[in-house]
Amino acid sequence: MRSQTLSRVTALAALSLLSGCGHIPGLGGGANTSLGQTAATPTVFGYATADEPQAALAARQVLNQGGNAADAAAAAGFVLSVTLPSRAGLGGGGACLVKMPDAQGNAQPPVALLFPPSAPASLSGDRPAAVPNMARGLFALQARYGVLPAASVIVPAERLAGGVPVSSALETDLQVVGNALAADPAAASVFAPGGALLPAGANLTQPDLAVTLESLRVLGVQGLYAGTYAQNFVTAANQAGAGLQASDLTTNAPKFTNADSSTNGNLTTAALPAAQAGTAQPATASFSALDKNGGVVSCAVSMNNLFGTGRIAPGTGILLAAAPRPSQPATLAATVTYTTSGSTFHATTTGTGQGAISRANAIACPGGVPGGEASCTATADPSGQGLAVGGR
Repeated sequence: MRSQTLSRVTALAALSLLSGCGHIPGLGGGANTSLGQTAATPTVFGYATADEPQAALAARQVLNQGGNAADAAAAAGFVLSVTLPSRAGLGGGGACLVKMPDAQGNAQPPVALLFPPSAPASLSGDRPAAVPNMARGLFALQARYGVLPAASVIVPAERLAGGVPVSSALETDLQVVGNALAADPAAASVFAPGGALLPAGANLTQPDLAVTLESLRVLGVQGLYAGTYAQNFVTAANQAGAGLQASDLTTNAPKFTNADSSTNGNLTTAALPAAQAGTAQPATASFSALDKNGGVVSCAVSMNNLFGTGRIAPGTGILLAAAPRPSQPATLAATVTYTTSGSTFHATTTGTGQGAISRANAIACPGGVPGGEASCTATADPSGQGLAVGGR
């Protein structure tokens, strides 16, 4: 089961190293494919990919501002919670594969960060929701590995919550869900404010979510997961049938653990741990970032169902993820390939989909980073509506 789940992303990692110019057969696109978006012009070396364009652009901009791959990935994750909440909302969670050098620039082994949208202590309510771990996971990533102030990785998402055009990626998910999402008043006010689902290009405004992101920017993790903020969220979530308790927000902390790995010659490929194969993660999204030091973070996230429970916790703007169903197949997948000595990055791939791996994004540097920056490129799977951007 695990080998089947990862077969496509592992193959893509190998292809990226064999491709010479970095182009990955079967995916198409290029390092600066923009899908009509304005690219973040590189001022420093770095690459970013995401299943929604604004998230990749935000990650690229954070790299331009001196952030590293952890800062950029955290920014992409928060932006996805605004621009693609169908798959990556604050009510959900996921996992990241992290390979970052230490403060002295020395290579470190890859680490997996797990923050899945997990089951609460008691499944109750008429629409049981998962524990919202997205923000906690992104904070944990940035706190351990980032170099910028934590607030700076939330600013892009907070700004976009005030208004952003509906992307083709979100429009596609809205068309799948249809009018069922509009049955919840809070969700309808966001996604179907005039009684019809928003089309691509329409202005998506989420003022309640902007306030929640402001709270997280100012207070950090306590802006949602502690004290009156946590209780207010639980109360609102339970109005939407979630069946959560305040203790659920403190007993499901993100976990750093060993990554799985395999070696072939002088290259090692790390992957998210096999334990993730037992966790249901349909309707996923992904994002990755590579920085000038060869630091790389690749993440896959989910709402455990397209648009989760289909309900928003009133007054918070947070779309609630569905409580996990273990019978569903896992679709969280990410790999990082590097020299076995650990010092040089070569490729990273992420695989996402619904019920099976159906899309893969990649960043490839056949010449290695540091040292072979000119060999690098990135690509977003054309079967999605994401973006790969970078260069210098």
